[in-house]
Amino acid sequence: MFSPQTKALQKAMSLESIYIFSIRPEYAEAIFSGRKKFELRRGKGKDLIKGGLAIVYVSGRVKAISGEFTIGRIIRGPPEKIWRYVRKKNEKGISPESWKFIAGAKTAIAIEVLSPKLYEKPVSLREIREVLPTWTPPMGYSKINKNEPIYQIFLSKLLTSKEVKTEN
Repeated sequence: MFSPQTKALQKAMSLESIYIFSIRPEYAEAIFSGRKKFELRRGKGKDLIKGGLAIVYVSGRVKAISGEFTIGRIIRGPPEKIWRYVRKKNEKGISPESWKFIAGAKTAIAIEVLSPKLYEKPVSLREIREVLPTWTPPMGYSKINKNEPIYQIFLSKLLTSKEVKTEN
């Protein structure tokens, strides 16, 4: 029988796609509270894969890796189509500012948020930079390779920790 930590490590190691998303505090809070079911982005999101793991770096005043979610459906198209779809599926979880963010883009994507988890002990940007002084959070999102120092030093520990509180 495997321990919960071993199972979590196996899950993390079996994931082919791990991403780190920079998300503003108010949107991160909406994700972790379960109100926000879709994360909107400009562009095609061509490297995103359903079932991938999205690590959430909360920007703004928080500046910390604070949680994660599993990537569900990925809907791509013109911003108007994406907006209609998301408003129909998650009206209370999407703010008018979200429309302003994707309006004017050639293509937009809606990323379904599944199983959001908020870490009990977030990892601050200061803590990260004490070990990796040149690390910079992505502007939108980026794919993380398991050989990268940010994964090996911080993310692997977060993904195997029991210190995760589920909000949903």
